[in-house]
Amino acid sequence: MGGNGGQDDRTNGFSQKKDVHPLRARGTITMGAVLLGELRCIHGFFMSETFDPSLAHVRRALVSVSDKTDIVPFVRFLVEHGVHILSTGGSAAFLRAGGLPVTEVAEYTSFPEILGGRVKTLHPRIHGGLLWERGNAEHRVAVETHGIAPIDLLVVNLYPFTETFTHNADCSTCVESIDIGGTALIRAAAKNYVSVTVVVDPADYSAVIEAMNRYGGATPASLRLRLAAAAYARTAAYDAAIAAWFAQKNGDIFPSRFTVAARLRQTLRYGENPHQQAAFYVSDSAALSLAATTQVQGKTLSYNNLCDADAALELAAVFEQPAAIILKHANPCGCALGTDLENAYMRALSCDPVSSFGGIVAVNRPLDAAVAIAITRTFFEVVLAPNATAEARALFAKKQNLRLLLTGAMPDPYWAGIIMRSVAGGFLLQTRDSGRICPTNLKVVSKRSPSEQELEDMLFAWAVCKHVKSNAIVFVRHRAMVSVGAGQTSRVDSVRVAVWKAAEVARTTGKSMLTGGSVVASDAFFPFPDGLIAAHEAGATAVIQPGGSIRDNEIIQAANARDMAMIMTGMRHFRH
Repeated sequence: MGGNGGQDDRTNGFSQKKDVHPLRARGTITMGAVLLGELRCIHGFFMSETFDPSLAHVRRALVSVSDKTDIVPFVRFLVEHGVHILSTGGSAAFLRAGGLPVTEVAEYTSFPEILGGRVKTLHPRIHGGLLWERGNAEHRVAVETHGIAPIDLLVVNLYPFTETFTHNADCSTCVESIDIGGTALIRAAAKNYVSVTVVVDPADYSAVIEAMNRYGGATPASLRLRLAAAAYARTAAYDAAIAAWFAQKNGDIFPSRFTVAARLRQTLRYGENPHQQAAFYVSDSAALSLAATTQVQGKTLSYNNLCDADAALELAAVFEQPAAIILKHANPCGCALGTDLENAYMRALSCDPVSSFGGIVAVNRPLDAAVAIAITRTFFEVVLAPNATAEARALFAKKQNLRLLLTGAMPDPYWAGIIMRSVAGGFLLQTRDSGRICPTNLKVVSKRSPSEQELEDMLFAWAVCKHVKSNAIVFVRHRAMVSVGAGQTSRVDSVRVAVWKAAEVARTTGKSMLTGGSVVASDAFFPFPDGLIAAHEAGATAVIQPGGSIRDNEIIQAANARDMAMIMTGMRHFRH
């Protein structure tokens, strides 16, 4: 690729093969004669045609690609339509192997590829051919004087830098994968989109073919403008990935300029509400995450589906034992561990069957027929799992609107990364909440130490509470969430909401309140004893919370007065 064209071009170097140049059809001819012939072609172009900005005829194309998907049939179409093909070493060899006539760039410029292929197309005859304005008389004089032929179509894709560094390549390999000439070519062609068609994605070959068939070998202005926008988006994303890599090598979490590279995964039906537009973009360096899932069946995912699915998957990945999460509006309304997946799901569902309706299920084990039968008894929007058996898929297929997403594996819940949120006029960035507590560092502040069962439940409750919107209160018994209070403006109100919900479940099921004998997790400290007292009145026997309030001693005294065990973690988990 120009200056740094297709990856294999670099290893091939300057080919010694001499393909038959179109101007040599009647026998051997010198390079001087070739250049003279090129000049006559240029002069003929000047004399025979008035520039029409609405249509740009394609007579000469430069092809230099790392990704060679569909390039041979595309170039064959161009050749069949009389287009002269220029190409760099590796791409030229690949096209010749496909039986296509090619003129190497080094032959056209009379300058060989040098520096191990780092410099191929950084030459006035190449960039002049891309950049001159066809309707500009001064430009015409300059290119005719210097023997520069017009290049009407550029077909370039870049060295796979992102793929290289994501495979943990060494530093020198990553640096060598930085494309210089390719980005320069793309930017030059896109700048001159009024005259030049630029293609950076094999998916756009068909659009060029269709246009040239329709317009007699030309492309319309609307297509060139769209392709130019795609070209600049591609180079911007490419440079963003390189900038991020250099910042990472430098240990700079928040560089002076932060850039984001992402690809459109899909446009969505609407945003949070039907009057809002929305789309899903995927990071170029996305690892195991929601972005890497495969939708097996169901309706198109909505904006809200994706938000909830991301939150559910993040929580499901925390647990090593079989776990099931039911989530609604970004908050878990059921979460449990079990002896198997079906058991975990049924225990999660029992927390709040009413709120579960229309929610999202995420599990950390492959789905089998038994759990599929259990899940399909309730209406859910989305189900996420690492995989699913053929029997399970067949059962879910009966629910045509249900979206089934398979992740292939569970993501690392503690991966180090940056999360971003937009605000008016800017963005907020922070490192992910990867904080974990070590059981040996927990501080028991009450007179009574927690029992083994209470401690186990407290740790489970703490893990879940981190994924609940603040102010967050989670009641847990026997490693299953039995009630939750989320997103309230006061902590005592979150407790009251959780107690009320537990009472409603008891009323509708005819069973006793599940909060009896439970433990409680709070994502931040109790500012007053009222929240703790309300939890105790609902049947809680132990509390885990960060501590740090000026009234900590008062809170501890309230716990001791009620024989409650209390642990302080020293770590807060607000989630806004």
